Amino acid sequence: MAAAARGVLLLSLLVLLLNATFCSGDTYRRQLSLELNPGLNSSVSPLPPGINLVHIRSLGDGDTLHFLLCNQGPPTLLIVHTNSTSSSVQVDWPAFLSGNNSGSLRVEPENSVLHSNALVLVRLWEYDDLNDTADPQTVPPSSFLPPYELSRFQWGPLNSSTLDPQGPGGPEARLCGGDGSPAFSQGELCLQLSTFGSGGRAAGWPGLLHSANSSQLGFWLQGVRPRADRARFLLELQGLGRPHGPGRVEVRRSIDDEYSPSIFTVRTNPPSSPPSPGVQWRPWRPPPHQFSDTTPCPGPGVRPAEASGLNISFGQPGEPSYNTTQYLSWTVLAGVGAPPADSFSPLVICIMAVGLGTPLLLLLLGGVFVCVRKHRLAEGQAYRPIN
Repeated sequence: MAAAARGVLLLSLLVLLLNATFCSGDTYRRQLSLELNPGLNSSVSPLPPGINLVHIRSLGDGDTLHFLLCNQGPPTLLIVHTNSTSSSVQVDWPAFLSGNNSGSLRVEPENSVLHSNALVLVRLWEYDDLNDTADPQTVPPSSFLPPYELSRFQWGPLNSSTLDPQGPGGPEARLCGGDGSPAFSQGELCLQLSTFGSGGRAAGWPGLLHSANSSQLGFWLQGVRPRADRARFLLELQGLGRPHGPGRVEVRRSIDDEYSPSIFTVRTNPPSSPPSPGVQWRPWRPPPHQFSDTTPCPGPGVRPAEASGLNISFGQPGEPSYNTTQYLSWTVLAGVGAPPADSFSPLVICIMAVGLGTPLLLLLLGGVFVCVRKHRLAEGQAYRPIN
């Protein structure tokens, strides 16, 4: 049995060595820097209350990614990919603040821009799911309440408490606000932009796998007073940019439950031809995020156009409504190229190797022991020659 134990230990060490050698992950790195209100000067300062523009520059070996989060009007995440390491963001602040968005924000040189796409959070819908269908397409129009227009929200300031140039993976920015209605008297809607200098996973749940070409936008609604007896929410999104062929929504499944419930699904909107942009998301209900608290976010699909729409609804039939938790969370990964695909983690690989290898090793050692034992018994019972 000691030999069997030594064999299992050697097998485990071999698996760990192979995993460290061949599964070391994405080693590509980018240099990140954060800038608040780029190019703002004293002629237009101070800005109107609650108006801010966050610019995170991600410098690669021969290209640059520009991530911009703006809360003037509906909150918008803009991603610009250039083939230059010296490209910069230029803002015409008087035109930008006057609402003349055409040409007021540019990335120069303009001929270096490869792709530019934006994700706009337009409005938040609330409806009364009396029949517990969790399907807004089957709910009568009378069950929908007036939506929350995110363009009319009052956002908190961006300062040292909401900006983190040295976040766990890279610079981070957080926006929180409300519309001033009684429903938001004790609650808020928050957005958090996180960027990454290399591949890996975010420190907190849901732990989406990201690359250096990714950004992560977290959305959560907490403490907002529901206006319906069985309230559910629907987030209306718009995508702006050049069409890259027909969009589609895929559901990825896995049995690896180290980072998600087993069996879990991740919805992804893959690009049609890399390195065009793609997004990936995973929703949660109550805080803190736990294995059992994930919830579906069905969407009808994406239609190709200069401007495309996507509605994300939270919940599934039989699941507690928002009234129970008064919390919703949705995490979306947005960047350039196809979203990274999850593979079996080192822990699962080791468990599978030990679980499958141990019985085989014990069977092999047992067979050898039986053969040796029979051979010795046969020698002891054989006729011996008389002198």
